[in-house]
This record gives sequence, C-alpha cells and structure tokens, in this order.
Amino acid sequence: MRPSGFFSGFLAVSLLLLGGCTESLEGTLHVGAKAPSLRTKTLADVGGDFSRLTTYRYPDERMYQYSLDQALLTGKPILVEFATPGHCTVCDSQLQMLKGMLTKYESEVLFVHLDQYQNPGAFIAYKVKGDPWTFLIDRDGVVRFKRPGRLLYNELEAAISHFLPDKDAG
Repeated sequence: MRPSGFFSGFLAVSLLLLGGCTESLEGTLHVGAKAPSLRTKTLADVGGDFSRLTTYRYPDERMYQYSLDQALLTGKPILVEFATPGHCTVCDSQLQMLKGMLTKYESEVLFVHLDQYQNPGAFIAYKVKGDPWTFLIDRDGVVRFKRPGRLLYNELEAAISHFLPDKDAG
C-alpha cells in the first residue's frame, strides 16, 4: 500500500526536521580543496557591535578578529565555524563548546565564526547549506576536515591535534 501524497510530504518534512540543522557532506567544499579566500566581517568592521556580526548570545571576540582572507594569510591553521544560533539551537551549543576549545588552542589555531545573516557570501563560497558546519584549514589554505552538525569536544580536539605540529619533535 502506497502512502497518500499528504502522508508522503509529511514524512519527508518530518525526516528533514529530525535530521537537525545539517545537510549531507555531498555538495560542500571537498576535503583537499583550496579554501576560498574572501573578505568577511570582523569585529573591527562593525565598530565592536556584536549584534551586527552574529546572532550568538555570548560571543567571544577572539572568533571575530580575522576575516577569512586575512586568516588564510597568517600561515596558521584555521577552524571556521558556520553557525547561525539565531535559528539553530545546535549552533548555540556548538559555539559554546568552541569557546572552551579556543582557550586551549588560541596560540596555535585561529578560530573564525561566521553567521549566515552577516556573512552570506562565505556560506555560498564554501557551499554550505544548513548549519552548523565545521571546517579545519591547514597552514597552506587546504581544507583538511569538514563536518556538519554538532561535534563533541573530544572529536574536534582529535581533528585539530591531527594536523598540528608534533610538540615533542625537534
């Protein structure tokens, strides 16, 4: 017995909603691709007014110091978080976790948070639909990791430490 048109539509919408704020890995920028370099808004660009930069309730200024193009020129690894907590509760939780991660890795990794409302061009350039999305970009500007949805602290820590230089080497 085939489901009715209404039921099929209801089922499809329900599955999308149950999937959270994320999309599939297909269609986004590929791991191994050069990260697009583009100007994104920084805290300085908006005169220190977080409301013109993010919908996050508890922003950390360290995530808004660099535009993507500036960050790519530093030669440091970059974590780019595409998250719009104004319409995504998972994004809010993800950004809260990133603040703890930032404290641990701020001398080694640049953290850049991009909100869809204030930096839509970045979402387009990175081919991101839905959020949150996490991208790790190496020192050469190459995407080395991408993941949709919320990450656990240990998952993200493993991904970051995987491409940092070995502290014991030398």
